[in-house]
Amino acid sequence: MTQNSYPKVSIIVASYNSADTIKECLQSLLALDYPRDHVEVLVMDGLSKDNTVKIAEQLGVKVLSINLSAPAAYNYAQKIVSHPILGFVDSDAKVEPEWLKKLVGHLDETMVAGVSGAIETWNQANPWAKSIGYELKSRYQRIGKYTSRIATMNLLLKKSVIEEAGGWDENLPSQYDTDFGHRIAKRGYKIAYEPSAVCYHYNRPTLKAFYRQQLQYGKNTLRLYLKHGKLAKGDEITDIGMNLQPLLLLSAVVLFCLGFVPSLRLLWIGPPAILMGMLLYFTYLALKISHRFHDWSAMRLVVLYFVRSIAWFNGAVTITIAHLSKRGKKP
Repeated sequence: MTQNSYPKVSIIVASYNSADTIKECLQSLLALDYPRDHVEVLVMDGLSKDNTVKIAEQLGVKVLSINLSAPAAYNYAQKIVSHPILGFVDSDAKVEPEWLKKLVGHLDETMVAGVSGAIETWNQANPWAKSIGYELKSRYQRIGKYTSRIATMNLLLKKSVIEEAGGWDENLPSQYDTDFGHRIAKRGYKIAYEPSAVCYHYNRPTLKAFYRQQLQYGKNTLRLYLKHGKLAKGDEITDIGMNLQPLLLLSAVVLFCLGFVPSLRLLWIGPPAILMGMLLYFTYLALKISHRFHDWSAMRLVVLYFVRSIAWFNGAVTITIAHLSKRGKKP
């Protein structure tokens, strides 16, 4: 492509209390090896209480502060940006200078609605973050040349396809990207995957932060599957094994509770057997990833897998109770 033949792109960054990462995120976008007049960057900030907005404005980036969830912010932003290609980059991510050039060529392909790059770990020095990164990277390596959905962490989409699909589902504060991918796939579109285009993500640095993130995923994953039941069978990024883990925990809880009935005491054998089976499975997965990346510190994934399963289970239970409570209040 010549300099003038590159498509014009509007990159949207949704942020909230992102002061620790927003500067490097935006600096990476401003330093893209791409015609400068072909790129606009818009920060959609959800009324941050830290210095996120101040940092962005100091870099000369346009900021719109409004109390919206990420999907609602995207729907709002696409109405006011200038260009036909929309880029989505998380506020806790940064991209390499060639990222955009490596991606845009795929948009000329027939029925390709968008394209995404690979994900590496930004905060490699943190042991938990590094292990999370290994697991995420191994899941992305299962993607072929095309996929039906991918995270908005680093993604380009044709604005026309977003509009055709009816935009982002604002009832899903997370998992809206999976929902969107499913809806455009039903229309025959696909998303290209370009592993040479690298995005660096700041993974959760503590177990507490990881749990809180996954708790929200658990809540919205149940909402997603209630909307699109077929998605529960999994895909390249979220396989069936991940979806079964909260159900296994539910089974352990049910068996434990039933065991209080004197005639059913033998059911108390079930919970430890289920947990031991999960431990063995998690150990197997962690060993595979440790071997793949030649780093035995990735065995921390055994702990992370348990934390994620518990968070998804708690998230699903929370949403179920809230749903039943609402139904019970109806006249």
